Amino acid sequence: MADAATRLATLAEELLGSPLPVRLRAWDGSEAGPAGTGPVLVLRDRRALRRMIWRPGELGLARAWVAGDIDVEGDLYEALDRLSGLIWDRDRESGGGLLAAVRDPRVRGAVAALLRLAGPLPPPKPPAEEVRGRSGGRHSRRRDKQAISHHYDVGNDFYALVLGPSMVYSCAYWTADGTLEDAQRDKLDLIARKLALKEGDRLLDVGCGWGSMAIHAARAYGARVVGITLSREQAAFARKRIAEEGLADRIEIRVQDYRDVPDGPFDAISSIGMAEHVGAVRYREYADILYGLLKPGGRLLNHQISRLPEPDEEAYHVDAFIDAYVFPDGELAPMGRTLTTLEDAGFEVRDVEAIREHYALTLRRWVANLEAEWERAVRLTSPGRARIWRLYMAASAVSFERNRIGVNQFLAVRTPVSGASGLPLRSREWTE
Repeated sequence: MADAATRLATLAEELLGSPLPVRLRAWDGSEAGPAGTGPVLVLRDRRALRRMIWRPGELGLARAWVAGDIDVEGDLYEALDRLSGLIWDRDRESGGGLLAAVRDPRVRGAVAALLRLAGPLPPPKPPAEEVRGRSGGRHSRRRDKQAISHHYDVGNDFYALVLGPSMVYSCAYWTADGTLEDAQRDKLDLIARKLALKEGDRLLDVGCGWGSMAIHAARAYGARVVGITLSREQAAFARKRIAEEGLADRIEIRVQDYRDVPDGPFDAISSIGMAEHVGAVRYREYADILYGLLKPGGRLLNHQISRLPEPDEEAYHVDAFIDAYVFPDGELAPMGRTLTTLEDAGFEVRDVEAIREHYALTLRRWVANLEAEWERAVRLTSPGRARIWRLYMAASAVSFERNRIGVNQFLAVRTPVSGASGLPLRSREWTE
């Protein structure tokens, strides 16, 4: 095993057809690859190789990261940026990922050498944090509830550590050099103004999280709010906050599916970072239901992450790491498809604001919060869960910065037959 790093680097470059973009350190302490002060990819154990050989592509790499068999020393963002061409870009182009080339019969010699280096042991079991035992049809009520629980019911204290006092788990809206809490408050207020909330309005907050939008709408605008979530932990936390704010007479938090809301119409609906859970097969149904829950003239603010269109949309698949460890069954749609679906449901889409750079800034603040309280985060969840969130948020920040994904706010109106939308003549002045 002497000088495993040089052997690994040579084999990797043969398999990939290009030099490694980061320095590599192997389990025997040897190093190879670009010298200098850049990040170092550390393989702590040969198990990492076995994971990636048995599961070529992103899932094997993810399992090695979650288990702690792979780590990065130095700037994680720079490492992800350098590796992106070998992981995500290659995955999109060839359906493979970092080690997709092991399937190529032309490099069987290199594969055999890699297998010898990895050792003869069987593939390790997946980390305990990986999703298992999904039941029910994709995006059925039962399966959606399981997916939401996997992502959100990991402890409110953990989320409070990452998100900070605002307890908002969606893209903030940055102005100058404000704090994360300032930017999240400004985002909530922007949404309230786009919805033209006023005293006594009924607001439905779909995917209400820990209650931040509901509290802001009730406290600052006098709205009466119904917030719905599938996470019991979120609901309990939100109800406690609302009681402490003295707003229990204005806000009701329900553990309820958006398909089961019986008591429309509402004056306004906010859906902030929830539509990513809906899925393409349900998206028209989602739009139809929200349209039906609004009164004529009511407004919808749909805040949603988007992806770039694929040349072959049938070939689109969710990243294996995200699906297995972060958002089970989550799906992203291109911005144009979302707009068209809202229009097909009857909405008049009046404004689309793209704010992807804002999400990169938000994610970097969340990562900084996590890293500053790392030991506590591990105690609150598990080493694997903390590693999942660090990689997921840092990789997402890089993806927003590189324009691989975006985030958009759609303001749509259930315009009545008269055609009176209720919006002012001047663009981006949300009330008369």
